[in-house]
Amino acid sequence: MKPIKIVLLCAMFLISYSASAQEAIHDPLLRWMNQIAQQQLQARQRVIDQIHTVAQAEHRKQEVREKLLELLGGLPDYSGPLNARITGQIQADGYTIEKVLFQSLPNFYVTGDLYRPNKPGRYPAILYQSGHTQEGKPEPQRAAANLALKGFVVLATDPIGQGEREQSYDPQLSGALGGWSVPEHVQAGAQAILIGESAARFFIWDAKRGIDYLVSRPDVDANRLGAAGCSGGGALTTFIGAMDPRLKAVIPACYPNSYQLLFAGPDPDTEMSFPQFLVSGLDVADYVEVTAPTPWLIQATQEDYFTPAGGRLVYEEARHWYGIYGAEDKIDFFIGPGTHGTPLVSREAVYKWMIRWLKEGQGDFHEQPVHLYNNFELLVTPTGHVDDIPGSRKVYQLILDDFHARMCPGTIPELQAELRKLKIPTDGSSPETKFMDESNAGEVRRQHIRFESEAGVEIDGKLYVPSSPGRKPAVLLLVDSGTYFQAASTDSLANRMAKKGRVVLTLEPRDSPGEMTDAPFVGNWVTNSRANQIGLNLPAMRAHDILRGVDLLSARSDVDPASIRAGARGVKGVWLLLAAAADPRIGKVWLDRSPYSLRAALENTLNMRLFDAVIPGFALHWDLDDLTKAMGDRPVMWTDPANWMNRIVNLHGPYQYRYILGDTTELADAQDDAYIDEFLK
Repeated sequence: MKPIKIVLLCAMFLISYSASAQEAIHDPLLRWMNQIAQQQLQARQRVIDQIHTVAQAEHRKQEVREKLLELLGGLPDYSGPLNARITGQIQADGYTIEKVLFQSLPNFYVTGDLYRPNKPGRYPAILYQSGHTQEGKPEPQRAAANLALKGFVVLATDPIGQGEREQSYDPQLSGALGGWSVPEHVQAGAQAILIGESAARFFIWDAKRGIDYLVSRPDVDANRLGAAGCSGGGALTTFIGAMDPRLKAVIPACYPNSYQLLFAGPDPDTEMSFPQFLVSGLDVADYVEVTAPTPWLIQATQEDYFTPAGGRLVYEEARHWYGIYGAEDKIDFFIGPGTHGTPLVSREAVYKWMIRWLKEGQGDFHEQPVHLYNNFELLVTPTGHVDDIPGSRKVYQLILDDFHARMCPGTIPELQAELRKLKIPTDGSSPETKFMDESNAGEVRRQHIRFESEAGVEIDGKLYVPSSPGRKPAVLLLVDSGTYFQAASTDSLANRMAKKGRVVLTLEPRDSPGEMTDAPFVGNWVTNSRANQIGLNLPAMRAHDILRGVDLLSARSDVDPASIRAGARGVKGVWLLLAAAADPRIGKVWLDRSPYSLRAALENTLNMRLFDAVIPGFALHWDLDDLTKAMGDRPVMWTDPANWMNRIVNLHGPYQYRYILGDTTELADAQDDAYIDEFLK
């Protein structure tokens, strides 16, 4: 009866949590997406509740393994040599640190520090993965050194984007252009999703190859392997624990949390979550359950944003699962004091667990004082950057290779079917509209409105209505954030167009503005990532919002529905192209300073706001020029096309370029007037 009680308690918690959490979420879009996420989690829970036998559990495990690999885009198909070498050593008191360099893929270098006992022999080994410290491998050195003193071989490596593996290092800045590790992970994450993969596949592959390196050593007993890590390292430990059956003990800290709490909470970094995860019927407990009855110790800290409550949900469900195997003693949950991290008692819990399962309980789990080496002392490469190794490759180049290997051009009819699958088109009905306030500025009346794009999603807009009678052509403009040099504001453009006799609607498609990050280049990747997890696509939903704006205009008695045009700046131009390709009512499009190609984003380490344009797998089959082709003979006016760093680029084709330089607002306005006239004619 005990396992059944646990499941019922978890279900009761979920129901009570869902009700209270919905009240606490102030962001309307997040609240709407969280409702979908919780429904998906409840559907998953109903599946889990039906599993009572080992045979049923084994069937579920096989399904989960296959699904995880599918969501990753598979793991690299490579079994070549590691080409490992030791570049230096540090003789410490009772243990040795070897500086290790190996290739997880050809010319894709991994840097690590290996801690080993000074006495000869064959020892159990542990892969200890770093969290999101920019320094990488020095972070777990206190625990790694203690484990070496207790008779373990421990490998601590630099994750991609950290330590000696920064992807955007600039020697002139002596730092990474992309910012510290998380923005670099986000960059790779967006590129990977664009070709139907997850950046996590490369992090997991590095971990697998780290284990390959450990078992290749004569001082390692390949039958006694473990993995541990905290935060980002806790996520990667969770993943490799689920995917590498060679591991006999797994300890993830400050990550394992059920999406019952995680989805609307500290949604994890892009390599810490798989695309389409929740809509595929998965939750974090699946990573643990797929390995049952391998010993797992799940760790949390009392004040962590990866909350103990969320960790306990994972533990309780997994403990029930382990009970099916009669192995409840092989899973445990430990909560340490303080904030995010691994305090002393948590580290000692790691030592105790590893000693129990990898050394038959023989050893002292108490921590000893050890010398802590600084980042420079632990460097593996001469310069501290794998970039400086001749032929060294970056993760974007691996993604680009995958793109070239998997690219399969699609047709325009297939593209139109994909737009329907993404639910971009509307049914054409007039949306429910609220008029919030109104002002009159002579020849133009301005109304603040709010309309429902779909049930539970409201969009703010402004209508600019000329005072002249009769039906008029209409224009829909996406609100510009005002970040473009010498760009007229959306309000200015709307007023000027309204004075020329057009009904103008300006709108900002759905968003969670509070999730915008100060990190360079990445923008609001969190909201895009959340949508992806529940099987939705934010660029597609924003394109749908645009078409609901078209529905609104088409239903107005003062608008000629056969004469509607639309304009957008920057990455929002991608949303507009999606909408125009899906709906012929948009008769003409004006794109200004918009990226000219999605595939071009695969050719560099850094991109600006790429997540705002990512549709999973889209670039394998189509690019933005295919969207313009899908528009048929409807014209696209494209001014100042840009790259993914928001730099205007010189391209051949039907593009137009401004000639104004410097602070010459009067001339800039004159140019925009000419563009407005061309757009409206």
